[in-house]
Amino acid sequence: MRRSLLGLFLLALSQAVWSSVTIEHWQTAQGSRVFFVHAGSLPIADIVVAFDAGSARDGKQAGLAALTSGLLDTGAGQWNADQIAERFESVGANFGASISSDMSSVMLRTLTDKPLFDKAIETMHAILTQPAFKEADFQREKKRTLAGLKLREESPGDLADIAFSKALYGDHPYAHPDSGMIETVTPLKASDLRAFYRQYYVAANAVVVIVGDLTKEQAEQTVAALLKDLPAGQKPAPLPDVVMPAKAGSQHIKFPSTQTHVLVGMPGIDRKDPDFFSLYVGNHILGGSGLVSKLFDEIREKRGLAYSASSAFRPMRKKGPFVLGLQTRNDQTGEALQVLNQTLSDFIAKGPTEAELTAAKKNLTGGFPMRFDTNKKLANYVAMIGFYELPLDYLDTFTQKVEEVTVASIVDAFKRHVDLQLLQTVTVGDDAKAKSGK
Repeated sequence: MRRSLLGLFLLALSQAVWSSVTIEHWQTAQGSRVFFVHAGSLPIADIVVAFDAGSARDGKQAGLAALTSGLLDTGAGQWNADQIAERFESVGANFGASISSDMSSVMLRTLTDKPLFDKAIETMHAILTQPAFKEADFQREKKRTLAGLKLREESPGDLADIAFSKALYGDHPYAHPDSGMIETVTPLKASDLRAFYRQYYVAANAVVVIVGDLTKEQAEQTVAALLKDLPAGQKPAPLPDVVMPAKAGSQHIKFPSTQTHVLVGMPGIDRKDPDFFSLYVGNHILGGSGLVSKLFDEIREKRGLAYSASSAFRPMRKKGPFVLGLQTRNDQTGEALQVLNQTLSDFIAKGPTEAELTAAKKNLTGGFPMRFDTNKKLANYVAMIGFYELPLDYLDTFTQKVEEVTVASIVDAFKRHVDLQLLQTVTVGDDAKAKSGK
């Protein structure tokens, strides 16, 4: 994101958000779902437009969604990249685009003073509805992407991530990295990006989030201005369900490094899973809370086997990964893996203590309001709520849901969602690990 007068303005002022968030929701005639939160403490609006156009929609052309997203603001309508940047900077606005497995998003932060706001919206409208995908811009971005993919081959952490996703997901659309692979990006053409854009960047496939100092009427007018000229289109077919691994698997990739990267896990849960809160709180205790987690205590504090160790559930539209990870000296890999697996096994069998659960609840609920204490943070949360079709009172009921978690519910949820017989293990490092007794 570019520095601007808005960024300087925000250095002096911070946006406080009420603990109770009222999300208004409606659907446009073209099928776009809109979520609006009035936040009037500052003359600012944060806007997110998200499409079901993430890397899971790449098909056999891995990297296509990421390239499409990356080229949106390199030229649109009558303006080139420099002119687009100048238009945003001249009104103190920040624009950005991002990609994940599930979604592609464009984001705008702008002042709400009408002349400034209108110019920012006009520019964003052109990016959404008239991206140029010019050949020269495409070739430059493709070359940059391929250079990054080549550099990725020198990163043991990246190699571990790629192999881990493949081990968990096989032929599922979640299996490949968002940025693609050298062999899939190389044959891509600008026409592929145009075709992808025409299919997925349509009104029926859009979720629009507006958080800021606007009335509902102004929000409705903003949505109309942003999406006018965008074809209605249709929502894409649902992604296929994730097929669980048939059995446990282990893969080692030799890499000339002093540290071995270790990833262990399996497909976990989707965003709507009713066990989310029990798993979320449980994982906070297992490996999600940093220096006070069980994994950190057993692996780092008691044995000094790694600088850090962690675990996470990453729910997505379909079952996202449950992953445990660490880095350790090559000759300690076997011992570190044994401790990691034993800690997980013990946690599944016994769960946390009541004291650990109480501490986790206090930590999670006490820090939760800070996660959406600015318009921008809140807009991202509302985009998550809207995109994954979660209850509109998700933020208001979060604390209650956390407080309802019990030791028994954690044990039950972990036993049903984490099967030790299906865990996939990926290690990337020097073969000295083979001498460690694993």
